[in-house]
Amino acid sequence: MKTKFNGILTLLLALVVQISFAQERTISGTVSDDSGPLPGVTVLKKGTTSGTETDFDGNYTIKAKTGDVLVFSFVEMKTVEKTVGASNKINLKMVNDNQLEEVVILGYSSRTKNELTGNLVTLKADEIANVPVLSVDQALQGKVAGLQISSTSGTPGAVQDIRIRGAGSLTASNSPLYVIDGVPVVSADFSGSTSSSSLSSLVSLNSKDIASMTVLKDASATAAYGARGSNGVILITTKRGKQGKAKFSFSSSVGFQNEARNERRSLNAAERRELLVESVYNWAGPVFGWNNLQQADDYTIATNRGSINSWDGVTEHNWGDLVANKDAMVKDYNLSVSGGSENTNYYMSLGYNKTEMLVIGDPFKRISGSLNINTKLRDNLKLNQTINVSNSFQNPVLELGTFFGNPFLTRYYMNPFFSPYNEDGTYNITDIGSLHNTLYRNENDVKYNKLTRMGSNTKIDYEFIENLTFSTRIGLDFVLSEYKSYNNRHNGDGISTNGSVDVSDEKNFNYVIQNSLNYKFNIDNHNFDVTALFEYQKNQNNYLYGYGENFPTDGLTNISSAGANYDASNSFSDWINVSYLGMVNYNYDQKYILDATFRREGSSRFGTGHRFGNFGSVGAAWNLHNEDFLEDTKFNSLKIRGSWGITGNSGIGLNSYQALLSYDADYAGNGAAYPSQLGNPILAWEKGETYDVGVDFGLYNNRLSGSVSYYNRRTFDLLQDVPLPPITGHASQTANIGEVVNKGIEAELSYDIISNDDLLWSVSANYGSVDNKVTKLAKNSIGEDIDPLAGSVYKSTVVGLPVSGWNMPTWAGVDPATGSPLWFTDGVSGAVTSKYGDAARVYQGASALPTYNAGISTHLKYKNVFLDASIYLTGGNKIYEQYAQHYFRTNSFTLNSYNGVSELLDRWQQPGDITDVPKLDYGGADDFHRTSSRHLYDGDYIRLRDVTIGYEIPRSALENVGIESVTLTAKGTNLYTWVKDSGLKLDPEVQATGYTTLTTPPVKSIVFGINVNF
Repeated sequence: MKTKFNGILTLLLALVVQISFAQERTISGTVSDDSGPLPGVTVLKKGTTSGTETDFDGNYTIKAKTGDVLVFSFVEMKTVEKTVGASNKINLKMVNDNQLEEVVILGYSSRTKNELTGNLVTLKADEIANVPVLSVDQALQGKVAGLQISSTSGTPGAVQDIRIRGAGSLTASNSPLYVIDGVPVVSADFSGSTSSSSLSSLVSLNSKDIASMTVLKDASATAAYGARGSNGVILITTKRGKQGKAKFSFSSSVGFQNEARNERRSLNAAERRELLVESVYNWAGPVFGWNNLQQADDYTIATNRGSINSWDGVTEHNWGDLVANKDAMVKDYNLSVSGGSENTNYYMSLGYNKTEMLVIGDPFKRISGSLNINTKLRDNLKLNQTINVSNSFQNPVLELGTFFGNPFLTRYYMNPFFSPYNEDGTYNITDIGSLHNTLYRNENDVKYNKLTRMGSNTKIDYEFIENLTFSTRIGLDFVLSEYKSYNNRHNGDGISTNGSVDVSDEKNFNYVIQNSLNYKFNIDNHNFDVTALFEYQKNQNNYLYGYGENFPTDGLTNISSAGANYDASNSFSDWINVSYLGMVNYNYDQKYILDATFRREGSSRFGTGHRFGNFGSVGAAWNLHNEDFLEDTKFNSLKIRGSWGITGNSGIGLNSYQALLSYDADYAGNGAAYPSQLGNPILAWEKGETYDVGVDFGLYNNRLSGSVSYYNRRTFDLLQDVPLPPITGHASQTANIGEVVNKGIEAELSYDIISNDDLLWSVSANYGSVDNKVTKLAKNSIGEDIDPLAGSVYKSTVVGLPVSGWNMPTWAGVDPATGSPLWFTDGVSGAVTSKYGDAARVYQGASALPTYNAGISTHLKYKNVFLDASIYLTGGNKIYEQYAQHYFRTNSFTLNSYNGVSELLDRWQQPGDITDVPKLDYGGADDFHRTSSRHLYDGDYIRLRDVTIGYEIPRSALENVGIESVTLTAKGTNLYTWVKDSGLKLDPEVQATGYTTLTTPPVKSIVFGINVNF
């Protein structure tokens, strides 16, 4: 009986235990990090969407059964899983991601920092989103050693000039390759005209949607991209969702912007009259026997020189102010939501930007949206889908060339004697000489660029067995650009045609297919990561152009309303790239790293038999911090690395290898074809060979970290036109001949000066140098080097000197006795001449390419208040003020037809005057304006690039309103600029060619914002 009773008791106890295990109970605890309790941590039961969040004190409660797995996740923290046991209490401390091994996305693969042998720099989401820029690549300025970026124009949406480690090509592209979420994309100027503002395809990306940007610099990092990696690679990774309940983020910013720097002032009406009369006196006085300026004044009025009679003698017409849009507004709004379960996560966003121009005209507008979904279809099958859509509108400024509708040209060219308005208040479009009334044109011309971009990126990962994964990716990128330029019938370029219109539509479709197989395996402490990949990329471009003249009214601007001279044309082009890629990464016990990459790539840009090229790299690294002999030192990371590799550059014309015919529809009354290009069937890739060695280090738990590198980049087989005998019927043929070397040192340093609960202060700096030198050029029939810039009066390319070095006569000042301009006869020193043609052209000691660039950044936070600031500096180059030849002339060209600048007031007037502005002479030849070092300036400058002041509202104040965080910011961009050369009055940040053209200058902005997470 006792045995039976014990059996029943055991059965009942087991049943109670089973019931207790099956029943849910309340589990509670506290989540913290190094700083204390951590609010907002997502706590989920694994495999479900059931969960909660920690409160302000880091506490949570959740219903769970014994054996359930709780998943704790938080932004920038390592996700933690805890199994529910017998205890009803689970406390844990979360660890920051920056205390873990950082994973770097490399496009085709990913590596931990310990496994890298290459030279690269990564910017994270906050570093990108916190800079108020339209084009995401602008956020790189001052943040990457060896990367030089300058704006081709300050017009919203304009293309940026980027050079990584110098200029390696003489005639082909020097721009880097852009890769978005693993897919190489076309980054180009999609504006419809070469005379107006450029329009970058990258402006379609919203910086708030970017998770990171990685700049690949050496061959070990870029060789995977083969023929397109020679100029460096910029990887852009978009944001993805994370496991947890839906989290919303809303940001709004409003501000204003003006010119960052411009100290070049045009003459007012009184000053212009003074100089005009004096120039007439110096010209005609000796002829008429004048002995005072009043006689010259009377003559000037009598003959209406310089349209002097258009001025009433009192009213100032400051055309620069009239066309300016001071305090141009900037507005930006963004909303995103992200979240997910154990198997699926998502990120969605919507953005709107409206940025006014610095001059009159319609503002830039962009609306963008993105969707990213990651889902685990099965345990071994994953799907990622990304879709990005945007539509941009730009009012293109006529800024590329001497276009009188250019508002920035109006500032310096327009005669201040002319009033913009008639007495009845209507626009003055008749009494303004040969110039245009920019105000009238702004209201009556129609000009716009529209850019619509749609991108889709689909990737499927299938794991056959553990760590053996097959991936397939299809990337689609469709760009539609629309351009229209209507010139009104009454003022400007449309007068002679009674109105004219140019329209164009361009469709660019780019798609990429990638199939890859990746296998990761370990043999004891030997770790292998092997990838084989096939990539097919095709780009198709369709272009349609139309033109018409003679419009019945300015209100009808479509071609269908044109009455005469219809014209239309269209073109189609395409190219294909096919690549086979193999990559092997090996490490022994995370100490010794070896990398090898091989890519065989074919391009339709080259002829049969020469379409494929072989590219590759090898890299090695030694993680000394994992050695026993450094175990007890202050180093928590210390790596020596080196790499060598061959990359290529296929950025050439589509048909350079082909013999081409051109067609004429009306040749002696018939159609005709004629040879227009000889072609070169053996044309091949430009190639680049790069050596890179460096040291990466981190001390005191990475409070002090940095790197130092040396690189040597030799580009060879560069394309150059070689002259041909006249008997061929062609002037030249393109061939692979030239060679250029870029070498330099790069350094980066970061230091967390103070790091405690209340106060954080960190400083970082980077520096990069580049020594650019031409080492080989094509030769002519008598063995002399051929200068690719032989026709330029500004530059030359010579062996032993930088690419496109400034080459011109050297300015020697003004003769104190006569007021005549002087130049050095031999171009250096000694003898001088007043005859421009007798002065020798010589190298001016620099090119347009800076020889160094650097950046300094700091982050300071005290409790809830923070300050971020960055400084950018660059130099070693020279800048030429190209339009000085128009507004700096001392004869009638400037003083009769246009306007001049205030420096002309310092002109020579009498013997003994010491000045650098010659004597004014209305009828003189005025060689002063001709190309010389007089208008060539040192390009060194320092700029306070970004400043952000912010305040984070305490969580305790938000706890009861359902808001996780609120941050208020005030951001300034380009707030102060220092230039080395006092003669440089315009902004020193110019396009890569080195000219200060009259394009929209870089902007100085102040923007106020709020960011809310809930």
